[in-house]
Amino acid sequence: MNFSQKVIWITGASSGIGRALAKSLAAPGVQLVLSSRNQKQLDLVKADCEQLGAICLVLPLDLADSSLFPERAAEVIRKFGQIDYLINNGGISQRSLLKETPLDIDRKLMEINYFGNIALTKAVLPYMLAQKNGHIVVVSSVVGKFGFPLRSAYSASKHALHGFYETLRAELKSEHIRVTIAIPGRVKTQVSVNALLKDGRASNKMDEGQEAGISAEKCARAIIRAVQANKKEVLIGGKEILLVNIRRFVPALYYRIVDKIKPT
Repeated sequence: MNFSQKVIWITGASSGIGRALAKSLAAPGVQLVLSSRNQKQLDLVKADCEQLGAICLVLPLDLADSSLFPERAAEVIRKFGQIDYLINNGGISQRSLLKETPLDIDRKLMEINYFGNIALTKAVLPYMLAQKNGHIVVVSSVVGKFGFPLRSAYSASKHALHGFYETLRAELKSEHIRVTIAIPGRVKTQVSVNALLKDGRASNKMDEGQEAGISAEKCARAIIRAVQANKKEVLIGGKEILLVNIRRFVPALYYRIVDKIKPT
Protein backbone atom coordinates (compact mmCIF):
# COMPACT_ATOMS: atom_id res chain seq x y z
CA MET A 1 0.00 0.00 0.00
CA ASN A 2 1.38 3.36 -1.05
CA PHE A 3 0.69 6.20 1.42
CA SER A 4 1.64 8.91 -1.07
CA GLN A 5 -1.10 11.54 -1.46
CA LYS A 6 -2.90 10.06 1.55
CA VAL A 7 -3.96 12.12 4.56
CA ILE A 8 -3.04 10.41 7.84
CA TRP A 9 -4.19 11.85 11.17
CA ILE A 10 -2.22 10.62 14.21
CA THR A 11 -3.15 11.36 17.82
CA GLY A 12 -0.53 11.15 20.56
CA ALA A 13 1.95 12.14 17.86
CA SER A 14 4.29 14.12 20.11
CA SER A 15 6.05 11.12 21.66
CA GLY A 16 6.34 7.35 21.86
CA ILE A 17 4.50 5.19 19.36
CA GLY A 18 2.72 8.19 17.81
CA ARG A 19 5.96 10.01 17.06
CA ALA A 20 7.50 6.81 15.69
CA LEU A 21 4.47 6.28 13.45
CA ALA A 22 4.71 9.83 12.09
CA LYS A 23 8.41 9.52 11.30
CA SER A 24 7.99 6.04 9.81
CA LEU A 25 5.17 7.21 7.54
CA ALA A 26 6.82 10.49 6.53
CA ALA A 27 7.79 10.51 2.87
CA PRO A 28 7.31 12.74 -0.18
CA GLY A 29 3.62 13.13 -0.94
CA VAL A 30 2.40 11.89 2.46
CA GLN A 31 0.19 14.38 4.30
CA LEU A 32 0.33 14.08 8.09
CA VAL A 33 -1.92 15.64 10.72
CA LEU A 34 -0.10 15.59 14.07
CA SER A 35 -2.13 15.92 17.26
CA SER A 36 -1.52 15.86 21.00
CA ARG A 37 -1.61 18.39 23.82
CA ASN A 38 2.09 19.24 23.52
CA GLN A 39 2.49 21.71 20.65
CA LYS A 40 6.20 22.26 21.29
CA GLN A 41 6.95 18.57 20.81
CA LEU A 42 4.57 18.37 17.86
CA ASP A 43 6.52 21.15 16.15
CA LEU A 44 9.71 19.11 16.57
CA VAL A 45 8.05 16.02 15.10
CA LYS A 46 6.75 18.15 12.23
CA ALA A 47 10.25 19.41 11.47
CA ASP A 48 11.61 15.85 11.39
CA CYS A 49 8.79 14.65 9.12
CA GLU A 50 9.09 17.58 6.75
CA GLN A 51 12.79 16.81 6.33
CA LEU A 52 11.66 13.40 5.07
CA GLY A 53 9.38 15.05 2.53
CA ALA A 54 5.99 14.89 4.25
CA ILE A 55 3.49 17.74 4.32
CA CYS A 56 2.45 18.33 7.95
CA LEU A 57 -0.33 20.07 9.83
CA VAL A 58 0.11 20.46 13.58
CA LEU A 59 -3.31 20.34 15.22
CA PRO A 60 -3.16 20.48 19.06
CA LEU A 61 -5.89 18.37 20.62
CA ASP A 62 -6.87 17.27 24.13
CA LEU A 63 -8.65 13.92 24.21
CA ALA A 64 -10.27 14.91 27.50
CA ASP A 65 -12.16 17.74 25.74
CA SER A 66 -14.05 16.44 22.72
CA SER A 67 -16.18 19.57 22.19
CA LEU A 68 -13.84 20.91 19.49
CA PHE A 69 -13.35 17.65 17.58
CA PRO A 70 -15.91 18.38 14.81
CA GLU A 71 -14.23 21.75 14.26
CA ARG A 72 -10.79 20.12 14.16
CA ALA A 73 -11.97 17.54 11.63
CA ALA A 74 -13.42 20.31 9.46
CA GLU A 75 -10.07 22.09 9.65
CA VAL A 76 -8.29 19.02 8.29
CA ILE A 77 -10.80 18.81 5.44
CA ARG A 78 -10.30 22.49 4.62
CA LYS A 79 -6.54 21.94 4.53
CA PHE A 80 -6.30 18.61 2.70
CA GLY A 81 -9.79 17.85 1.33
CA GLN A 82 -9.93 14.32 2.73
CA ILE A 83 -9.00 12.06 5.64
CA ASP A 84 -7.80 8.63 4.55
CA TYR A 85 -6.42 7.26 7.81
CA LEU A 86 -7.20 8.09 11.42
CA ILE A 87 -4.71 6.56 13.84
CA ASN A 88 -6.18 6.75 17.34
CA ASN A 89 -3.00 6.37 19.35
CA GLY A 90 -3.32 8.96 22.14
CA GLY A 91 -4.11 7.89 25.68
CA ILE A 92 -2.90 7.56 29.25
CA SER A 93 -2.16 4.61 31.54
CA GLN A 94 -2.55 3.92 35.25
CA ARG A 95 -0.57 2.47 38.14
CA SER A 96 -2.89 2.10 41.15
CA LEU A 97 -4.73 -0.62 43.01
CA LEU A 98 -8.43 -0.83 42.22
CA LYS A 99 -9.42 -0.69 45.90
CA GLU A 100 -7.45 2.54 46.40
CA THR A 101 -8.45 4.32 43.18
CA PRO A 102 -11.21 6.94 43.50
CA LEU A 103 -13.94 6.93 40.88
CA ASP A 104 -12.82 10.24 39.40
CA ILE A 105 -9.59 8.57 38.23
CA ASP A 106 -11.60 5.78 36.58
CA ARG A 107 -13.72 8.41 34.85
CA LYS A 108 -10.66 10.34 33.68
CA LEU A 109 -9.12 7.23 32.13
CA MET A 110 -12.36 6.40 30.37
CA GLU A 111 -12.83 9.99 29.18
CA ILE A 112 -9.40 10.13 27.57
CA ASN A 113 -8.87 6.56 26.38
CA TYR A 114 -12.42 5.66 25.36
CA PHE A 115 -14.74 8.65 24.96
CA GLY A 116 -12.05 10.93 23.53
CA ASN A 117 -11.01 8.19 21.13
CA ILE A 118 -14.48 7.39 19.80
CA ALA A 119 -15.51 11.07 19.75
CA LEU A 120 -12.73 11.83 17.29
CA THR A 121 -13.74 8.83 15.19
CA LYS A 122 -17.34 10.09 15.12
CA ALA A 123 -16.10 13.53 14.05
CA VAL A 124 -14.08 12.03 11.18
CA LEU A 125 -16.49 9.29 10.12
CA PRO A 126 -18.94 11.48 8.11
CA TYR A 127 -16.08 12.54 5.82
CA MET A 128 -14.90 8.95 5.33
CA LEU A 129 -18.46 7.88 4.53
CA ALA A 130 -18.84 10.73 2.05
CA GLN A 131 -15.61 9.78 0.27
CA LYS A 132 -16.67 6.09 0.48
CA ASN A 133 -13.32 5.06 1.88
CA GLY A 134 -11.37 5.23 5.11
CA HIS A 135 -9.16 3.26 7.47
CA ILE A 136 -9.34 3.67 11.25
CA VAL A 137 -6.39 2.37 13.26
CA VAL A 138 -6.80 1.91 17.01
CA VAL A 139 -3.80 1.44 19.28
CA SER A 140 -5.09 -0.69 22.13
CA SER A 141 -2.99 -2.74 24.56
CA VAL A 142 -2.41 -6.33 25.52
CA VAL A 143 -4.43 -5.53 28.68
CA GLY A 144 -7.35 -4.78 26.38
CA LYS A 145 -7.51 -8.58 26.12
CA PHE A 146 -7.27 -9.42 29.82
CA GLY A 147 -7.14 -7.68 33.18
CA PHE A 148 -3.83 -6.93 34.89
CA PRO A 149 -2.87 -5.63 38.37
CA LEU A 150 -2.65 -1.84 38.83
CA ARG A 151 -4.41 -1.16 35.52
CA SER A 152 -8.11 -1.66 36.24
CA ALA A 153 -9.47 1.47 34.54
CA TYR A 154 -6.82 1.42 31.82
CA SER A 155 -7.63 -2.19 31.00
CA ALA A 156 -11.37 -1.44 31.05
CA SER A 157 -10.95 1.50 28.67
CA LYS A 158 -9.02 -0.67 26.20
CA HIS A 159 -11.58 -3.50 26.45
CA ALA A 160 -14.27 -0.94 25.59
CA LEU A 161 -12.41 0.14 22.45
CA HIS A 162 -12.44 -3.43 21.14
CA GLY A 163 -16.21 -3.65 21.52
CA PHE A 164 -16.79 -0.30 19.83
CA TYR A 165 -14.49 -0.80 16.86
CA GLU A 166 -15.45 -4.41 16.20
CA THR A 167 -19.04 -3.17 15.98
CA LEU A 168 -18.03 -0.27 13.73
CA ARG A 169 -16.23 -2.69 11.42
CA ALA A 170 -19.24 -4.99 11.21
CA GLU A 171 -21.71 -2.17 10.58
CA LEU A 172 -19.68 -0.22 8.02
CA LYS A 173 -17.90 -2.93 6.04
CA SER A 174 -20.18 -2.31 3.04
CA GLU A 175 -19.30 1.40 3.26
CA HIS A 176 -15.60 0.57 2.67
CA ILE A 177 -14.54 1.64 6.17
CA ARG A 178 -11.69 -0.55 7.39
CA VAL A 179 -10.53 -1.03 10.99
CA THR A 180 -7.22 -2.29 12.34
CA ILE A 181 -6.81 -2.80 16.10
CA ALA A 182 -3.14 -2.84 17.13
CA ILE A 183 -2.44 -4.59 20.42
CA PRO A 184 1.04 -3.76 21.73
CA GLY A 185 2.55 -5.46 24.72
CA ARG A 186 5.57 -3.86 26.35
CA VAL A 187 6.96 -0.96 24.34
CA LYS A 188 9.76 1.25 25.63
CA THR A 189 7.99 4.60 25.84
CA GLN A 190 7.08 7.06 28.60
CA VAL A 191 3.65 5.46 29.13
CA SER A 192 4.49 4.14 32.60
CA VAL A 193 6.22 7.40 33.56
CA ASN A 194 3.10 9.37 32.65
CA ALA A 195 0.67 6.82 34.14
CA LEU A 196 -1.73 8.12 36.78
CA LEU A 197 -1.42 7.16 40.43
CA LYS A 198 -4.41 6.93 42.75
CA ASP A 199 -4.15 10.64 43.57
CA GLY A 200 -4.03 11.67 39.91
CA ARG A 201 -0.30 12.49 39.86
CA ALA A 202 2.00 11.01 37.22
CA SER A 203 3.98 8.03 38.48
CA ASN A 204 7.31 9.44 37.15
CA LYS A 205 8.67 5.90 37.19
CA MET A 206 9.71 3.66 34.34
CA ASP A 207 8.45 0.09 34.76
CA GLU A 208 11.09 -2.62 34.48
CA GLY A 209 8.94 -4.40 31.92
CA GLN A 210 8.50 -1.20 29.93
CA GLU A 211 12.24 -0.57 30.01
CA ALA A 212 12.85 -4.01 28.53
CA GLY A 213 10.15 -3.67 25.88
CA ILE A 214 10.53 -3.35 22.14
CA SER A 215 11.30 0.06 20.69
CA ALA A 216 8.55 2.45 19.63
CA GLU A 217 10.03 2.34 16.13
CA LYS A 218 9.69 -1.45 15.93
CA CYS A 219 6.12 -1.20 17.17
CA ALA A 220 5.31 1.50 14.60
CA ARG A 221 6.69 -0.59 11.75
CA ALA A 222 4.56 -3.55 12.84
CA ILE A 223 1.44 -1.37 12.95
CA ILE A 224 2.14 0.02 9.47
CA ARG A 225 2.64 -3.48 8.05
CA ALA A 226 -0.69 -4.54 9.58
CA VAL A 227 -2.43 -1.54 8.02
CA GLN A 228 -0.86 -2.28 4.63
CA ALA A 229 -2.12 -5.87 4.89
CA ASN A 230 -5.54 -4.64 6.05
CA LYS A 231 -5.35 -6.83 9.14
CA LYS A 232 -8.28 -6.62 11.51
CA GLU A 233 -6.09 -7.16 14.57
CA VAL A 234 -2.37 -7.46 15.26
CA LEU A 235 -0.47 -8.47 18.39
CA ILE A 236 2.88 -6.70 18.79
CA GLY A 237 5.59 -7.29 21.39
CA GLY A 238 7.61 -9.99 23.07
CA LYS A 239 6.70 -13.06 25.09
CA GLU A 240 4.05 -11.11 27.03
CA ILE A 241 1.67 -11.27 24.07
CA LEU A 242 1.64 -15.07 24.41
CA LEU A 243 -0.73 -14.53 27.34
CA VAL A 244 -3.45 -13.52 24.89
CA ASN A 245 -3.41 -16.93 23.22
CA ILE A 246 -2.93 -18.75 26.52
CA ARG A 247 -6.01 -16.91 27.84
CA ARG A 248 -7.96 -17.95 24.77
CA PHE A 249 -6.90 -21.57 24.37
CA VAL A 250 -5.70 -22.68 27.84
CA PRO A 251 -7.62 -20.52 30.33
CA ALA A 252 -6.73 -22.69 33.33
CA LEU A 253 -3.03 -22.09 32.70
CA TYR A 254 -3.65 -18.39 32.18
CA TYR A 255 -5.31 -18.09 35.60
CA ARG A 256 -2.45 -19.93 37.28
CA ILE A 257 0.03 -17.51 35.72
CA VAL A 258 -1.99 -14.42 36.63
CA ASP A 259 -2.53 -15.59 40.21
CA LYS A 260 1.23 -15.49 40.69
CA ILE A 261 1.59 -11.89 39.54
CA LYS A 262 2.20 -9.53 42.46
CA PRO A 263 1.02 -5.93 42.07
CA THR A 264 4.17 -3.80 42.24
